[in-house]
Amino acid sequence: MFGSLGWEELLIILVILALLFGASRVADLGGALGRGIREFRSEASTDKKGAGAMTAEQQSSLDALTKLKDDGVLTDAEFEAKKADLLAKR
Repeated sequence: MFGSLGWEELLIILVILALLFGASRVADLGGALGRGIREFRSEASTDKKGAGAMTAEQQSSLDALTKLKDDGVLTDAEFEAKKADLLAKR
C-alpha cells in the first residue's frame, strides 16, 4: 500500500515536521531515534551471542530434558519451566 518512500517524499515530510515542531526539536528527535535504534541493535546482538554460550553440563542437561519430554515423562509446560530454570543458572 505505502511502498518505499523516495527522497522527495522524505524531504516533504521533514519540512512539515520542521514547520510543526521547529528544526532543533526535529534534530533532537532524530538523534534520540538513532540512539534508540543503536541500543536496540546492540542488545539484540548481545542476546544472540549469549544464547549460544551454554556449558557442556547445561547442554547435556538440556538433552536429558528433551529426551524426557520426547518419552512423554514431561509435559510441554514442565519442560519449558525446567529449561528456563536451567538456562537461568548461567
